[in-house]
Amino acid sequence: MLNQINLEEVLFLDIETVPEQSSIALLDEEMQYLWTEKSRFIRERQELSLEESYHQAGIYAEFGKIICISAGYFAQRGGERIFRVTSFFGHDEKEVLLEFAQLLNQRQGNPFNLLCAHNGKEFDFPYLCRRMVVQGISIPALLDMAGKKPWEIAHLDTMELWKFGDYKHYTALKLLAKIFGIPTPKDDIDGSQVRAVYYDENDLDRIERYCKKDVATVAQIFLKYRGEKLLHTEQIISV
Repeated sequence: MLNQINLEEVLFLDIETVPEQSSIALLDEEMQYLWTEKSRFIRERQELSLEESYHQAGIYAEFGKIICISAGYFAQRGGERIFRVTSFFGHDEKEVLLEFAQLLNQRQGNPFNLLCAHNGKEFDFPYLCRRMVVQGISIPALLDMAGKKPWEIAHLDTMELWKFGDYKHYTALKLLAKIFGIPTPKDDIDGSQVRAVYYDENDLDRIERYCKKDVATVAQIFLKYRGEKLLHTEQIISV
C-alpha cells in the first residue's frame, strides 16, 4: 500500500516544544497549582522536585508551546529525486502556527494530501491542533480529524507503521535510523535537551537545525519502508 502513495503529495513534519515559561515560578498561581496536580505522577515516579518536573511541561499542550515546526517534501530536480525541508520557528508561537497553517491551506499546484511524522498520531498532530485552538487559529482541513472516519484521516506515522500491529511497541527515531543505516550527525541534541538549549542557551537556531534533520530522517525511514534507496546528503535541500 505504501508504494501506491505519491511521495510528492506527502508533507513530512516534526515539531519542537518547550514549557510555556522558563520556570514554574513565572506561571500564575492557578497554573502553578494545576501543574502541581498534573505532575504528581511524574514527580513520584522519577523522584523530582516541582521545579524539576516542570522541565518536562513542554510535552503537554496545556502547559507548553511550539517553538519550531520543520516540514519537508519530495520533489524532482533534473530527473533526480530531492527532498526540500524548511522551518517555521520563533518565540511567538501564534506566528509560527499561522505560517504553518498557511502552508497547508495555500499549497498550489501539487497540494499535500497526507501528513507524516514519527509518533505523529500521538504527539505532533494532536499537539498542533490543541495549540492552534488555544491560539485561536482555524485548524487546516488536512490536520483536522473532527467528524472523520478512521480511513478518511490523512495521517501517516512512521512509528505506528513499524509496530506491525503490536500496540505496545515504541521505537525511537534514532534507533530506526541506526538499524536502517541512515546517517545522522553525532553532535545533534535530542528532544530531552531542547528546553535547556532554548531557555538556558538561548539557541533557537540550533533547535531549528535539529528539527530539520529529524524531518529528513523520517522521510528516509519512509523510503526504507517502501523498499527504496536512501537519499544522498546532497539530495536533501534546506530552504
